[in-house]
Amino acid sequence: MDSLKRYIKRYGIPLSVYLDRHSTYKAWGKLTIEQQLKGEINLSQFERACKELSIQVIHAHSAPAKGRVERSFRTDQDRLVKELRLEGIKSLEEGNRFLNAYWHKHNQRFSVPPRESNDMHRPVPTGMDLDSILCIKTSRVVRNDFTVMHDGGFFQILDKTVGKSVIVEEHTNGKKYLTYQGRRIAFKKIARLPVKIQQPKIRRGYSKASIPSPDHSWRRWSIRRRPLTQQAA
Repeated sequence: MDSLKRYIKRYGIPLSVYLDRHSTYKAWGKLTIEQQLKGEINLSQFERACKELSIQVIHAHSAPAKGRVERSFRTDQDRLVKELRLEGIKSLEEGNRFLNAYWHKHNQRFSVPPRESNDMHRPVPTGMDLDSILCIKTSRVVRNDFTVMHDGGFFQILDKTVGKSVIVEEHTNGKKYLTYQGRRIAFKKIARLPVKIQQPKIRRGYSKASIPSPDHSWRRWSIRRRPLTQQAA
């Protein structure tokens, strides 16, 4: 998510991305019965984000196609490590600064001119929040006490205008947000679920002391049927 966000900020939104079929990019889980009834398809978090950005995801379905994706990684794992050693890079910060010059020299030597030189990237629409799209979104059920359980923790919802479920957004900067129907709602993190206050029960009716005994005459009494009176002619 972070890599795609930095790419979009630099070049724009691509029309499509070419990826392998790793579980990060492709969902392999089975659909739930609810998803089947709604006609939904199972999407990974990355596929869901690309769908919201109108980016077509193309998966590699053959060994040569998979090699096409991995070829650049194999080159980097070989050449980049040697270049870092020759430059005396010893920290992550130094390595990130070195990459700017490395990619320029690498692309000049190994890049292949495209068949068409038209730039198909699209500008980011005004008002689009990339952080709320390129994140992990998880649906969570709202309990009766307006709490949500997520990742072993609890969140107390402070906004009462929510439905039966909300979306938990985990952004790349580590922050979490709760949204309902596209808008953020107020909440706070709590250590444990709120304790329900038990109201004292009010006893109604007779007490045990006032219940007649089994041989009481009241228990032997029965209602006798009375003859129906004839209506006056």
